[in-house]
Parts: sequence; C-alpha cells; structure tokens
Amino acid sequence: MSGPEPNVALIAAARAAREEAYAPYSHFQVGAAVQDEQGRIHRGGNVENAAYPQGWCAEASAIAVMVAAGGRRIVAAAVCGVADEPVTPCGGCRQKLREFAGDDCPVWITDLHTVRATHTLGELFPNSFGPNHLKAAP
Repeated sequence: MSGPEPNVALIAAARAAREEAYAPYSHFQVGAAVQDEQGRIHRGGNVENAAYPQGWCAEASAIAVMVAAGGRRIVAAAVCGVADEPVTPCGGCRQKLREFAGDDCPVWITDLHTVRATHTLGELFPNSFGPNHLKAAP
C-alpha cells in the first residue's frame, strides 16, 4: 500500500463514528472523518431513514459537522466500513468531498482493525468537476 502514513487519529475518529451510525434498516454502518485546514477532525456516521432516499452517508455527515465548525478545506479523510471489499465513498460523496478537497487529499479506507486501502481523492474521482471550474464563469 503506497501513499502517506495513515493518520491514526483520523482513522480512530472514523471507526468511532461508525459505531454511532444510525442504520436500523440495512444494518450497514459506515463512519467517516475529515481533517480540516486547521488540523481539526470532524466525524460523522451514515443516517438511514424509513423513506430510504432521505438518508445520508457518513462522509456527508462529517462534512456537515466540519462546515458547522467553520472548516472550509479538507486536507485528509478516512472512511470505515466492514465488508468483504474495501468500503470507499459512493459517487455522490466523492463529489461532496471534491467540493472541499483537492486531488491530492489522502483518503484512508479502513475496517475495524486495519487500513484496507489508501487513495488520493484524484485517484477515486479522476477528472472531477469542482469549484475551480466555476471561477472562470461570469
């Protein structure tokens, strides 16, 4: 596995957030944590809803907590899920992360015990559309 050394505190926060996730229907808990430009860690878990499309992902929860705390830039992220394959952010969450992070942002994919994969956001979401595309707009 290549990439930067795992951010132990960030990964621990994602694992803790997974334990607090609200997943009474799927029982598939996911936790995420993001580190902002000030070094603060913000975490969130997935939140399901009886009206299924109304739930939200762990990454969206963590980003909302970051924004509420005044953070505006994600410098690192971690996602914790337990499955046979590593649990990476869904497409919508990759776009949400892209709003606040650049291509070089490390994303650690973990389960309860080990880092399963390390990617940059650019590897997970190549050629993405982001805020820089709108800077040239009138």
